[in-house]
Amino acid sequence: MRASSRPIPRRGVHGSPHRAARALGAHRGLRRLVEEDRLNPVERATTAWAKRRWRRAHGVTPGQATPVYVVGLQRSGTNMLMRGLDAAPQFQVHNENDRRVFHRFQLRSDAVLSGAIRSSRHAYVIVKPLCETHRVDELLALPDLPAGRALWVWRDVDDRARSEVAKFGTSNLDALRAIAEGTIGAGWQGQRLDAESRALIGDFDYMAMSPHTAAALFWYIRNGLFFRLGLAGRDDVLLCSYDALVADPEAATRRLCAFLDLPYDPRLCAHVERRTPPAARSTSTPGYGHSATS
Repeated sequence: MRASSRPIPRRGVHGSPHRAARALGAHRGLRRLVEEDRLNPVERATTAWAKRRWRRAHGVTPGQATPVYVVGLQRSGTNMLMRGLDAAPQFQVHNENDRRVFHRFQLRSDAVLSGAIRSSRHAYVIVKPLCETHRVDELLALPDLPAGRALWVWRDVDDRARSEVAKFGTSNLDALRAIAEGTIGAGWQGQRLDAESRALIGDFDYMAMSPHTAAALFWYIRNGLFFRLGLAGRDDVLLCSYDALVADPEAATRRLCAFLDLPYDPRLCAHVERRTPPAARSTSTPGYGHSATS
């Protein structure tokens, strides 16, 4: 049988630029997901083994672990910070996807949280209750636990808004509309808002507001809790800038270690790629975006 002289179409990246672009985008998205949620099985196994060895050699008596709460607003760089903290063997980490402590990204109960902290043999128990950020002062006051610390992570408003809308779409817009209409109920987005914040939220037309504008307003309202809860003057709460971390990973990490009474460990920032944040590139003001961390 005579072979056809027609050229065989080449598949893959050479066959279709659009298909190649979609494949590349999917690959990058998957890579980001694996990095953010620490889904790499080799990395997870290596980390777990290092923590097991640390417990055998240096484990503390249950009930002595220091709780550290990583709080702030979603899409503000908390996953990057958590990944670094998890690299240190003396830290036991409970991220939002840890079903022992969280259910659908919210803490199960104070009793469950306290039990997990008291049972740990690590020096520190790191918990990331972003949906309970408005309760961080209450979490720091939980009874029968060692004195805790809190890391409040924040990011440039425009960068955070772009990241929020890209991943969650109209989520912040929907929440603000529900707060304004009084239908938010027990939703975490509407908790512990003072009269001034509720009045401000009620002044906007959410039918005309864009998702990016809503994300910026939500950034203002949610990060404003740092001051409304009286956290700015506390020595057990550290304000951490994502922009400062990526601009100078070592300096930001040394500051974090000093706050936690730890010697500096380069593993905590080994995964952070040094770069100039977009906001800093667009202004000539020295230190722009970093003043709140000094």
